Amino acid sequence: MRTIRILAHVSLDGVIQHENSEDFVYGDWSIPYRSHEGLSAVIEAQGSSFDLLLGRRTYDAWSDYWPKAGNMPIANSLNAATKYVVTHRPNNLEWGPVSDLGTDNIEGIRALKTSDGPDLIVWGSSTLTSVLLEQGLADEVVLLVYPVLLGRGKRFFSDSANPSELALVSTKVTPTGVLINTYQYVGSLRA
Repeated sequence: MRTIRILAHVSLDGVIQHENSEDFVYGDWSIPYRSHEGLSAVIEAQGSSFDLLLGRRTYDAWSDYWPKAGNMPIANSLNAATKYVVTHRPNNLEWGPVSDLGTDNIEGIRALKTSDGPDLIVWGSSTLTSVLLEQGLADEVVLLVYPVLLGRGKRFFSDSANPSELALVSTKVTPTGVLINTYQYVGSLRA
């Protein structure tokens, strides 16, 4: 059985958005806080062998960037990973190796999780993250928490997220003040 690990860059107020838009102009907010130690922690959190589980928007954004990023460890590992894409539009999946999960995405993820293979890493994909936790499919959440407040933007969780409990497994801090917190999914919030 595979482990599903969610990784996210998040502001103190829960924003994960990194792309500029008409109402969000802080697309590069995490760059001043990136460090060699942070990159090493991300590479360690991903593991040496992994596949990617991505929502369609994240897949599309990443397929425009990572294949052109050059020869560096993180780009090489992301480009080599098999990408499993949660999408209702399986056409035009060109950044490979790649596979869609069929017409029933949840059942596709369940089948993928029970198959043999490396861990599944989820980056971005805020809609997918909520579904994975609601369905009890996520095993770990790794949050890279940056010391910034953004006030607006796409959040890691929506207001409709189910109350859940996570157990802190480890925490690290980079020289720039980024906390790297690893949590294990426990289940529904105890009352």
